[in-house]
Amino acid sequence: MNNKKHKGLMEKENNLKNTEREGIDRRSFISRTSLAALGVIGTAGLVSSCSGKPDKKEIELPPFLTQAPDGKPIKAGLIGCGGRGTGAAVNFLDAGPNLQITALGDVFKDKLDQCREQLRKSKHAVEVADENCFIGFDAYQKVIDSGVDLVLLCTPPAFRPYHIEAAVNAGKHIFMEKPVAVDPVGARKVMISVKRAQEKGLCMVSGTIRRVQKDFVETWRRVANGAIGEIVSAHITRNGGGLWVMQRQPGWTDMEYMLRNWANFCWLSGDHIVEQFIHEIDVMNWYIGKNPVTAMGWGGRQRRVTGDQYDFFSVEYIYDNGMHTHCAARQITGCSNLTEQFIVGTEGYANAKGMIFNLKGEEIWKYPHPEEGSTDETWKVTDPFVQEHINLVTGIRTGNTVNDGEAQVNSTLITIMGRMSAYTGKDVSWDELMNSDLALGPKVFEFGPVPDIPEVPPVIGVAPNLG
Repeated sequence: MNNKKHKGLMEKENNLKNTEREGIDRRSFISRTSLAALGVIGTAGLVSSCSGKPDKKEIELPPFLTQAPDGKPIKAGLIGCGGRGTGAAVNFLDAGPNLQITALGDVFKDKLDQCREQLRKSKHAVEVADENCFIGFDAYQKVIDSGVDLVLLCTPPAFRPYHIEAAVNAGKHIFMEKPVAVDPVGARKVMISVKRAQEKGLCMVSGTIRRVQKDFVETWRRVANGAIGEIVSAHITRNGGGLWVMQRQPGWTDMEYMLRNWANFCWLSGDHIVEQFIHEIDVMNWYIGKNPVTAMGWGGRQRRVTGDQYDFFSVEYIYDNGMHTHCAARQITGCSNLTEQFIVGTEGYANAKGMIFNLKGEEIWKYPHPEEGSTDETWKVTDPFVQEHINLVTGIRTGNTVNDGEAQVNSTLITIMGRMSAYTGKDVSWDELMNSDLALGPKVFEFGPVPDIPEVPPVIGVAPNLG
């Protein structure tokens, strides 16, 4: 895509009336968690109560497939050839027979070359032809147009809304890494694409993994069937060390520096509350089944050395029935680490990764992980990074369309809502979020200067328009 055309698209997306013309009511996003997407594990869909209360009929899960069924070859193109993209390509190839990576695209040639070499040396011995390797900001469109059936979208999240739209318009099935956007304008754009994909019968799977991880799914099933009573709260934590950092090198333009250091710039990653903590907040959203009405967030920066982001967040989410949930995330090396998703009910609480307790704190159920070396696969947990591709390929080959895009958009929006509150120091309502014209990043994607994005974090109470 040339810069003039891309600039026109960016300006169009900054116009809120555009989403209204597309028929999307920003005030009434339905909080369906797309649980039917899990039905592709077997051949049946799932039904659940959006309120978190058990249905009259107990929910049962279809069996998890450990490999997608055979079928005609499926050609996939990888867009974004960094570490996660290369990993996603291998995960796709591991999902079943007759799967191919036939095209690669990235802004940087060195990234594409590294990915190409790793795929060549992998057990799949992938050889991607020179004519199907594309470099530049328009590489995504060239991959889409190269004859692939499916695209793996693994660039920095800022580009996801444009790439999803282009793939849906071209009728391609989609694997889209999390998150799907970094701002409200981008998230609404993705929701439009999700609706269009549903109309076209395209399969679309997100990279949030927990909803396809067998121990997490079985725990959710038991809670949905009433194991802890009615859900009244949640406590969600992801504390870990600092992420990788790229120092600016001589000769790099602003754009190259930001792209190579993308995980440290909000306009590219959404900050770590959006880019990484979404895994855990997605679990909360899955259990509760509806969106919060208000976020009260705070956070700050103590140790980060590049970029414009925070390194810790704490957000209180409030729901329409007065329920509160608390979510906290930190990326600072040298501190205690913890990743947990606790769901609290009237009769007990659950650790979402596979434990249920009564109100006395006594364990009443634990996921029966098989012992090492066991050949019994009843409770075996397939690598969720592969399982999501098994589900995607199975959906394509069986015709049982899988599309978890709406759940992914909602979870992305909830994380953005928390970030906006933490950055500004103000409470943010769901209505404010859905009517926000916040669109981060430059208006044109090209190598050169990137004005108006200083490499300093937001200061609460001073920069109310940042978010």
